Amino acid sequence: MPLSEFLLSLKDNPYFGAGFGLVGVGAGLAVLRAGSQYGIMAFRRFCMITLEVPSKDKSYQWLLQWIAAHGSKTQHLSAETSFQQLENGSVRTRFDFVPSPGTHFFNYKGNLIKVERSREKQIVDFSTGSPWETVTLTALGRNRQLYSHILDEGERETENSSQAPLEIQILICRLDFETQSGLYSIGSRKMALQKMEGKTIMYTAMGSEWRQFGYPRKRRPIDSVILDRGIAESILSDVREFISNPQWYMDRGIPYRRGYLLYGPPGCGKSSFITALAGELEYSICVLNLSERGLTDDRLNHLLSVAPQQSLILLEDVDAAFVSREEIPQMKAAYEGLSRVTFSGLLNTLDGVASTEARIVFMTTNYLERLDPALIRPGRVDMKVRIDHATEYQVQQMFQRFYPEQPLASSQEFAERVAGEGKRVSMAQVQGYLMFYKSEPHAALQNCHDLWSLYCVRYYACAYGGDFYKPGRGGRV
Repeated sequence: MPLSEFLLSLKDNPYFGAGFGLVGVGAGLAVLRAGSQYGIMAFRRFCMITLEVPSKDKSYQWLLQWIAAHGSKTQHLSAETSFQQLENGSVRTRFDFVPSPGTHFFNYKGNLIKVERSREKQIVDFSTGSPWETVTLTALGRNRQLYSHILDEGERETENSSQAPLEIQILICRLDFETQSGLYSIGSRKMALQKMEGKTIMYTAMGSEWRQFGYPRKRRPIDSVILDRGIAESILSDVREFISNPQWYMDRGIPYRRGYLLYGPPGCGKSSFITALAGELEYSICVLNLSERGLTDDRLNHLLSVAPQQSLILLEDVDAAFVSREEIPQMKAAYEGLSRVTFSGLLNTLDGVASTEARIVFMTTNYLERLDPALIRPGRVDMKVRIDHATEYQVQQMFQRFYPEQPLASSQEFAERVAGEGKRVSMAQVQGYLMFYKSEPHAALQNCHDLWSLYCVRYYACAYGGDFYKPGRGGRV
């Protein structure tokens, strides 16, 4: 009986019309549906190969590089912007287009590959602060070498894109848009550069990561910090030589890191010079307090290993965190319990097996004699510079900076008068004194003996007809 006649006969069948036939058809469709599902599962299990790469895996960056190279035809993109420092010290900006979270398809050597990029909104990678992501590749066949070739190509592209070990990823902009035009990425790059142009970024340790402290501040000119002759030039020259010659260290097997110690009396310009140096080099500053409660050896090592690239790590007043092992036990007891960081932990972090490279560390102290010799030996501190009390040259330069319209003889006379008092003075004292005479160079010259006064505060007193009154001296000027 033909199928058409069989279907017509069911129309007049009372049992089929009563509902038994419909139940049978539904059962048959359910069996077909379950069979198709099992068939699809079996096809994916035996005829398809899948690769899942989480964002925490090292090959994740390689895979993103490969996707950036082969994802030119996708319409849903994310822009990743990075900054890279070349061997000559210049900075190059680079942005890559990668597929945005979602499903994408690529053709690689005749193989159709499905790429699924998922991003968890509730889970964050605490080591980087970025959302947790996973990239899944699916292709027909059972050839695992396909994915090996993809990762190998991504690794080579990553190596070719980073020519120097000091690779800077200051800003990562993720802009999801539905166009292939490069106007959005170019505009975002210019906006990011304009926002950071001429600014110094300060970082502070928060937990196990570095976070920006406050707003980016305007770069301080390096000539605004007046040190004695040749000191600023020698430090700047040494840092620039270190930054521009990473290959020299690699060829000779020398760890590519540099340590500096600035010591001397307070108020002589140690921290100010480091801030100005960072602005001159276009670097940021990572400030780390070794006396912070809760700071451990492991956290210290981790913080120095994940410090932002193109940054100076600043350890201020290291003498307050540790005492030399050669000091008397009574002095050691006074410093016990200030921090969980051990002295051996700091030494291993600065110059140990697990210490990182491509790093510049600046330490400051007011008391060099309190530091343990092991802390300031070569390899941990490569250059020690004393920033001492102000010399006649520094006092003269400070006077000229405040009063550029005054003749050179006035600045020389001011420096001679300060030196003639026979007392040591810091540059902070000189600057603070001249701040009270912003537009009165002659008064600053005549009253330089008040530079050491504890109460160097002046005000206008109507009772004296507008004359200046010095509380520390008890008389008129």
